[in-house]
Amino acid sequence: MTPFQRVNFQFDRAARRLDLSEATQVSLKTPFREVMVEIPVDCDGEICTFHGYRVQHNRARGPMKGGLRYHPAVDLDDVRALASLMTWKTAVVDIPYGGAKGGIDIDPKQMPQHRVERITRTFIERIERFIGPNEDIPAPDVNTDGQVMAWIVDEYSKFNGFSPGVVTGKPLELGGSLGRVSATGRGVAVVTGLAAADAGIDLEGATVAVQGFGNVGSWSASYLSEMGARVVAVSDVQGGIHRGDGLDVARLIETAKAEGTVVGAEGVDRISNEELLELDVDILVPAALGGVINAGNAGEVRARMIVEGANEPTTPAADDILDERGVIVVPDILANAGGVTVSYFEWVQNLQQFRWKAERVDEELVRIMTEAYREVRARRDAEDVSLRVAAFMVAIRRVASATKLRGLEA
Repeated sequence: MTPFQRVNFQFDRAARRLDLSEATQVSLKTPFREVMVEIPVDCDGEICTFHGYRVQHNRARGPMKGGLRYHPAVDLDDVRALASLMTWKTAVVDIPYGGAKGGIDIDPKQMPQHRVERITRTFIERIERFIGPNEDIPAPDVNTDGQVMAWIVDEYSKFNGFSPGVVTGKPLELGGSLGRVSATGRGVAVVTGLAAADAGIDLEGATVAVQGFGNVGSWSASYLSEMGARVVAVSDVQGGIHRGDGLDVARLIETAKAEGTVVGAEGVDRISNEELLELDVDILVPAALGGVINAGNAGEVRARMIVEGANEPTTPAADDILDERGVIVVPDILANAGGVTVSYFEWVQNLQQFRWKAERVDEELVRIMTEAYREVRARRDAEDVSLRVAAFMVAIRRVASATKLRGLEA
């Protein structure tokens, strides 16, 4: 299956349990708009052409929302799948957005910053008519950050006047929100605590492995450690490390910042990313890229619970294997929704031109994630389905209702 087919497989599995017409189901799966542009830039005297994508999946519940990722493997189908996930993610936590996603097929780590800026500005110049605070609001994703968002604000504002609300995840100096950088990781930790309690896992002393030690993974590990869990393994693109009696997460974060990887840490065992996924731990947090848990390795996963920090890290085939083995999977559209939730807070602050205190951001995030988890859990119990199917059911029902009320039903 392609990434978009995998997402739609999960959609279909949940939608069949809802009283929706076939036409409505097809309509809800079909993207609203897909934009692809070519981005020619000077690469040391030669012209290099990159490809930029923005897929806007659904706008029934509000402006479309979703990250912008820079990765060589980005293609239209990948972005289409992620845009669809954003529709269901924003709906499951009940914030007034639809779904979108964007990407450019570059590796920013392999080029000078001025070239990344030029590519970013050219991309926005070519899609600015399709985005905006009331239309589509990008945000950071893989290999993008506050600096990239700052360039987007500046470029978009050239055409539309100063518009900080065009993106979220901005630096504070340009209207960013306190708590945004750590939001996805905090949300992962909140949901992990709730799901662990329901599963009879005492988070105090529970063993945790985190695949992917970027923004989401490092903050997830940090918050889980503060909550009493024992983080025994982490990894990044260069490999992983393991220590049975627990890792010093704070120190690892500093190591990663200084050296660009965790693999140089002292007093630990080196392991591969693949080995990390098969460790005998209570909780596994895949927080890197999609498809890492699949039919080939799902039978070897020994974690009691998987909490998806990344988007679509578990394939449908792996889902079935894990379900048969009794492994609890907290799905991405619920587990990692903390980032888009605080992005919503940032957008609200931009519209109000009023900054919230960090305490308010954190309190509201915990409230929304807790309410969303409890609603999904209630649906799971009522329907006797997995948490993933339950989360999709909650989300699909909300989007379908908004579609019908607006008179957009096919």
